[in-house]
Amino acid sequence: MKRLKISDPGFDAAFAAIVEDRRESAGDVASDVAAILARVKAEGDAALAELTEKFDAHPLASEADWRISPEDCRAAYDALDPQLRDALDLAAERIRAYHAAQVPADRDEVDSAGVRLGARWRPVDAAGLYVPGGRAAYPSSLLMNAIPAKVAGVERLAVVTPTPNGQTNPLVLAAAHIAGVDEIWRVGGAQAVAALAYGTQRIARVDVITGPGNAWVAEAKRQLYGVVGIDMVAGPSEILVIADGANDPDWIAADLLSQAEHDPDAQSILITDDAAFADMVAAAVDAQLSKLATESVARPSWNDHGVIVVVENLQQAIPLANALAAEHIELAMAQPEPFLDAVRHAGSVFIGRMAPEAVGDYVAGPNHVLPTGRRARFASGLSVLDFMKRTSFIELSDQSFRRIGPAAAALAHAEGLPAHAKSIEVRLK
Repeated sequence: MKRLKISDPGFDAAFAAIVEDRRESAGDVASDVAAILARVKAEGDAALAELTEKFDAHPLASEADWRISPEDCRAAYDALDPQLRDALDLAAERIRAYHAAQVPADRDEVDSAGVRLGARWRPVDAAGLYVPGGRAAYPSSLLMNAIPAKVAGVERLAVVTPTPNGQTNPLVLAAAHIAGVDEIWRVGGAQAVAALAYGTQRIARVDVITGPGNAWVAEAKRQLYGVVGIDMVAGPSEILVIADGANDPDWIAADLLSQAEHDPDAQSILITDDAAFADMVAAAVDAQLSKLATESVARPSWNDHGVIVVVENLQQAIPLANALAAEHIELAMAQPEPFLDAVRHAGSVFIGRMAPEAVGDYVAGPNHVLPTGRRARFASGLSVLDFMKRTSFIELSDQSFRRIGPAAAALAHAEGLPAHAKSIEVRLK
């Protein structure tokens, strides 16, 4: 864990190194992924079957090996412990309500020149969701991806998920039932992303692909952008906590570890104006790590990427936060509102001492699929808009055409496009 003090002579260079540290996969997987994509495009289901048996030890021999049925998802939901089932239902209800408010309104108006202008929003026809298997099999992530798609009005929602050795995650299946997923295919990796993008004999192609995955999945989405839409190319999780000394150090330590346990490359940063409090948080992190079931993941994350920054006053944290453009920012302080107004770049902001980031991962309502690696400077979290597109429309009367047409013709001539100009001028005559 790095410990920095803003008054130290080398602070600017040390902090800049943290800002520029991408912490993303160092392995060059691009060529391997490109080869997999080409195989699936050319061979379809045959390539999927071979690669699934190779990487997941799951043969795709029968139709039941290829797909998980809606009946299986319903059975998984019914078999849940009632308390857990209620928790998933509550999460889904709150996620659905939050995203329903994001649905944009169509626009249709006549301007001062008499030109009718507007736009209509429509959902994509089909969306594909990638759901990881193994350690990162999170039902909450399925809800966060599937529910906005359904709220947007997407008619066909296809999930791909690896099932190593044929094993499925009942929580994921239950979440798929709650969200109304239409298809679940037992394939994963870059080959599953290729199947969604190109289509195979069994799996029909989609228009948008969302959902988290490993370096191969992320690279496949990056390479296929343009063939399909994607949500984002995400990196390891990150959290920035800006805290005064009046916090309970155990609370802040737990908040920092809530992201560290995701991935050895995840990053947890504390900025505080109280050096003694910083010491207490560091001690609390060490104490909690020794008792954490996910210590093998969280400890290397904290040791290699954790940072504590001590500033002279919390106002100094604002430019640091905006430089980091973190996925999650907690404002754990007495008067957080001015800081919220000053934060320009963040995936999501958690306000006050009683809003830990972890509640946002499950039941708060806003999406937990957020930009990482400083991408919050130009990107937003997943929303209903990722599953919709806007089509503009224009209608002119004879009168309104004569008001604005000459200017269009003049610009067309100026750009050296006489056919453009003629299509306007023949109507003016």
